[in-house]
Amino acid sequence: MATTPRARARAQTMHDIVRIGREHLATDGAAALSLRAVARDLGVVSSAVYRYVRSRDELLTLLVVDGYNALGDAVDAALADAPDDPIERLRVVGRTVRAWALAEPARYGLLFGTPVPGYDAPAEQTTVPGTRVIATMQILFAHANRAGLLTAPARERPISSALANSFAAIRDAFGLDVPDWLIARGVTMWVGLFGAVTFDVFDQYGADTFADRAELFELQLDGLLDQLGYRG
Repeated sequence: MATTPRARARAQTMHDIVRIGREHLATDGAAALSLRAVARDLGVVSSAVYRYVRSRDELLTLLVVDGYNALGDAVDAALADAPDDPIERLRVVGRTVRAWALAEPARYGLLFGTPVPGYDAPAEQTTVPGTRVIATMQILFAHANRAGLLTAPARERPISSALANSFAAIRDAFGLDVPDWLIARGVTMWVGLFGAVTFDVFDQYGADTFADRAELFELQLDGLLDQLGYRG
Protein backbone atom coordinates (compact mmCIF):
# COMPACT_ATOMS: atom_id res chain seq x y z
CA MET A 1 0.00 0.00 0.00
CA ALA A 2 1.51 3.32 -1.10
CA THR A 3 2.06 5.99 1.52
CA THR A 4 0.68 9.48 1.07
CA PRO A 5 2.92 12.57 0.77
CA ARG A 6 1.69 13.68 4.19
CA ALA A 7 2.64 10.32 5.75
CA ARG A 8 6.07 10.46 4.12
CA ALA A 9 6.60 14.00 5.38
CA ARG A 10 5.60 12.99 8.90
CA ALA A 11 7.93 9.99 8.82
CA GLN A 12 10.79 12.22 7.65
CA THR A 13 10.11 14.73 10.41
CA MET A 14 10.08 11.98 13.05
CA HIS A 15 13.34 10.66 11.62
CA ASP A 16 14.88 14.14 11.88
CA ILE A 17 13.63 14.61 15.44
CA VAL A 18 15.23 11.34 16.53
CA ARG A 19 18.45 12.16 14.66
CA ILE A 20 18.70 15.59 16.29
CA GLY A 21 17.78 14.03 19.64
CA ARG A 22 20.71 11.62 19.26
CA GLU A 23 23.03 14.55 18.57
CA HIS A 24 21.85 16.37 21.69
CA LEU A 25 22.14 13.17 23.70
CA ALA A 26 25.80 12.94 22.68
CA THR A 27 26.61 16.58 23.40
CA ASP A 28 24.35 17.48 26.34
CA GLY A 29 23.39 14.18 27.99
CA ALA A 30 19.99 12.60 28.54
CA ALA A 31 19.00 14.72 31.55
CA ALA A 32 19.48 17.93 29.54
CA LEU A 33 17.41 16.92 26.51
CA SER A 34 15.06 19.70 25.47
CA LEU A 35 12.32 19.70 22.86
CA ARG A 36 12.85 23.43 22.41
CA ALA A 37 16.49 22.79 21.49
CA VAL A 38 15.43 20.06 19.09
CA ALA A 39 12.91 22.42 17.50
CA ARG A 40 15.58 25.09 17.11
CA ASP A 41 17.90 22.69 15.28
CA LEU A 42 15.00 21.41 13.21
CA GLY A 43 14.28 25.00 12.18
CA VAL A 44 10.72 25.18 13.49
CA VAL A 45 8.95 26.74 16.45
CA SER A 46 8.66 24.54 19.52
CA SER A 47 4.88 24.24 19.17
CA ALA A 48 5.41 22.51 15.82
CA VAL A 49 7.56 19.80 17.41
CA TYR A 50 4.89 19.13 20.04
CA ARG A 51 2.59 17.95 17.24
CA TYR A 52 5.00 15.03 16.77
CA VAL A 53 6.53 14.49 20.22
CA ARG A 54 4.49 15.61 23.19
CA SER A 55 7.13 15.70 25.91
CA ARG A 56 10.76 15.18 26.81
CA ASP A 57 9.86 11.74 28.14
CA GLU A 58 8.32 10.78 24.81
CA LEU A 59 11.52 11.90 23.07
CA LEU A 60 13.56 9.83 25.51
CA THR A 61 11.40 6.79 24.74
CA LEU A 62 11.97 7.31 21.01
CA LEU A 63 15.72 7.45 21.65
CA VAL A 64 15.63 4.38 23.89
CA VAL A 65 13.78 2.32 21.28
CA ASP A 66 16.08 3.69 18.56
CA GLY A 67 19.15 2.72 20.59
CA TYR A 68 17.98 -0.78 21.42
CA ASN A 69 17.11 -1.42 17.78
CA ALA A 70 20.44 -0.04 16.59
CA LEU A 71 22.26 -2.41 18.94
CA GLY A 72 20.02 -5.31 17.93
CA ASP A 73 20.57 -4.56 14.25
CA ALA A 74 24.34 -4.48 14.76
CA VAL A 75 24.26 -7.88 16.46
CA ASP A 76 22.00 -9.37 13.79
CA ALA A 77 24.29 -8.07 11.03
CA ALA A 78 27.38 -9.50 12.69
CA LEU A 79 25.72 -12.89 13.20
CA ALA A 80 24.68 -13.02 9.55
CA ASP A 81 28.35 -13.54 8.65
CA ALA A 82 29.30 -15.62 11.70
CA PRO A 83 29.97 -19.39 11.71
CA ASP A 84 27.24 -21.77 12.84
CA ASP A 85 29.01 -22.79 16.05
CA PRO A 86 26.87 -21.33 18.88
CA ILE A 87 29.90 -20.70 21.12
CA GLU A 88 31.62 -18.65 18.43
CA ARG A 89 28.35 -16.86 17.77
CA LEU A 90 28.17 -15.92 21.46
CA ARG A 91 31.67 -14.48 21.13
CA VAL A 92 30.49 -12.48 18.11
CA VAL A 93 27.55 -11.13 20.11
CA GLY A 94 29.88 -10.04 22.92
CA ARG A 95 32.37 -8.36 20.60
CA THR A 96 29.61 -6.60 18.71
CA VAL A 97 27.97 -5.25 21.86
CA ARG A 98 31.34 -3.89 23.01
CA ALA A 99 32.18 -2.37 19.62
CA TRP A 100 28.77 -0.68 19.36
CA ALA A 101 28.96 0.63 22.91
CA LEU A 102 32.45 2.09 22.42
CA ALA A 103 31.31 3.75 19.19
CA GLU A 104 28.05 5.03 20.74
CA PRO A 105 28.81 5.75 24.43
CA ALA A 106 25.99 8.26 24.87
CA ARG A 107 23.38 5.91 23.43
CA TYR A 108 24.78 2.98 25.41
CA GLY A 109 24.67 5.13 28.53
CA LEU A 110 21.01 5.94 27.93
CA LEU A 111 20.21 2.23 27.66
CA PHE A 112 22.45 0.76 30.36
CA GLY A 113 23.87 3.65 32.37
CA THR A 114 22.49 5.82 35.17
CA PRO A 115 18.70 6.23 34.95
CA VAL A 116 17.46 9.64 33.83
CA PRO A 117 15.88 11.39 36.85
CA GLY A 118 12.11 11.48 36.57
CA TYR A 119 11.93 9.21 33.53
CA ASP A 120 10.33 5.77 33.60
CA ALA A 121 10.60 3.91 30.29
CA PRO A 122 7.20 2.50 29.21
CA ALA A 123 7.53 -1.27 29.17
CA GLU A 124 4.98 -1.71 26.39
CA GLN A 125 7.25 0.21 24.01
CA THR A 126 10.72 -0.72 25.22
CA THR A 127 10.61 -4.35 26.37
CA VAL A 128 10.62 -5.99 22.93
CA PRO A 129 13.48 -3.93 21.44
CA GLY A 130 15.25 -3.96 24.81
CA THR A 131 15.40 -7.75 24.94
CA ARG A 132 16.49 -8.39 21.34
CA VAL A 133 20.12 -9.10 22.21
CA ILE A 134 19.18 -11.05 25.33
CA ALA A 135 16.75 -13.17 23.29
CA THR A 136 19.49 -13.88 20.76
CA MET A 137 21.81 -14.99 23.54
CA GLN A 138 19.16 -17.20 25.12
CA ILE A 139 18.61 -18.97 21.80
CA LEU A 140 22.35 -19.50 21.42
CA PHE A 141 22.53 -20.93 24.95
CA ALA A 142 19.87 -23.44 23.98
CA HIS A 143 21.66 -24.31 20.74
CA ALA A 144 24.95 -24.83 22.58
CA ASN A 145 23.27 -27.09 25.12
CA ARG A 146 21.47 -29.09 22.43
CA ALA A 147 24.79 -29.57 20.62
CA GLY A 148 26.34 -31.05 23.77
CA LEU A 149 28.79 -28.17 24.18
CA LEU A 150 27.84 -27.35 27.78
CA THR A 151 28.46 -29.30 30.96
CA ALA A 152 25.65 -29.41 33.49
CA PRO A 153 26.47 -28.88 37.16
CA ALA A 154 27.33 -32.02 39.11
CA ARG A 155 24.63 -31.03 41.59
CA GLU A 156 21.91 -28.50 40.90
CA ARG A 157 21.22 -25.99 43.63
CA PRO A 158 17.58 -26.20 44.78
CA ILE A 159 15.53 -23.12 43.92
CA SER A 160 12.32 -21.74 45.34
CA SER A 161 9.00 -22.20 43.59
CA ALA A 162 8.84 -18.43 43.02
CA LEU A 163 12.16 -18.39 41.17
CA ALA A 164 11.22 -21.57 39.30
CA ASN A 165 8.11 -19.76 38.08
CA SER A 166 10.29 -16.87 36.91
CA PHE A 167 12.49 -19.28 34.98
CA ALA A 168 9.40 -20.92 33.48
CA ALA A 169 8.16 -17.50 32.34
CA ILE A 170 11.50 -16.89 30.59
CA ARG A 171 11.24 -20.26 28.86
CA ASP A 172 7.74 -19.40 27.67
CA ALA A 173 8.65 -15.88 26.59
CA PHE A 174 11.56 -17.01 24.42
CA GLY A 175 10.18 -20.40 23.39
CA LEU A 176 13.10 -22.26 25.00
CA ASP A 177 13.59 -25.84 26.06
CA VAL A 178 16.40 -25.44 28.58
CA PRO A 179 16.92 -26.53 32.20
CA ASP A 180 16.88 -24.16 35.16
CA TRP A 181 20.64 -24.36 35.61
CA LEU A 182 21.19 -23.01 32.10
CA ILE A 183 18.77 -20.14 32.61
CA ALA A 184 20.65 -19.18 35.78
CA ARG A 185 24.02 -19.41 34.04
CA GLY A 186 22.66 -17.57 31.02
CA VAL A 187 21.56 -14.66 33.20
CA THR A 188 25.05 -14.63 34.72
CA MET A 189 26.60 -14.47 31.26
CA TRP A 190 24.54 -11.61 29.87
CA VAL A 191 24.81 -9.61 33.09
CA GLY A 192 28.57 -10.24 33.08
CA LEU A 193 28.84 -9.21 29.43
CA PHE A 194 27.09 -5.89 29.91
CA GLY A 195 28.95 -5.30 33.16
CA ALA A 196 32.30 -5.76 31.42
CA VAL A 197 31.23 -3.47 28.57
CA THR A 198 29.96 -0.84 31.00
CA PHE A 199 33.26 -0.77 32.89
CA ASP A 200 35.09 -0.32 29.59
CA VAL A 201 32.81 2.34 28.09
CA PHE A 202 32.72 4.48 31.22
CA ASP A 203 36.44 4.01 31.99
CA GLN A 204 35.73 2.51 35.38
CA TYR A 205 38.95 0.50 35.30
CA GLY A 206 41.09 3.61 35.33
CA ALA A 207 43.04 4.85 32.34
CA ASP A 208 46.29 2.97 32.98
CA THR A 209 45.12 -0.20 34.73
CA PHE A 210 45.09 -2.53 31.71
CA ALA A 211 47.41 -2.17 28.73
CA ASP A 212 45.05 -3.87 26.27
CA ARG A 213 41.36 -3.79 27.05
CA ALA A 214 40.42 -5.69 23.90
CA GLU A 215 42.59 -8.60 25.05
CA LEU A 216 41.13 -8.31 28.54
CA PHE A 217 37.65 -8.52 27.05
CA GLU A 218 38.52 -11.74 25.23
CA LEU A 219 39.65 -13.21 28.56
CA GLN A 220 36.38 -12.06 30.10
CA LEU A 221 34.44 -13.78 27.32
CA ASP A 222 36.41 -16.97 28.02
CA GLY A 223 35.50 -16.72 31.70
CA LEU A 224 31.83 -16.10 31.00
CA LEU A 225 31.71 -19.09 28.64
CA ASP A 226 33.42 -21.20 31.31
CA GLN A 227 30.69 -20.17 33.76
CA LEU A 228 28.10 -21.09 31.15
CA GLY A 229 29.51 -24.62 31.13
CA TYR A 230 31.64 -24.60 27.98
CA ARG A 231 34.70 -26.82 28.24
CA GLY A 232 36.07 -26.50 24.72
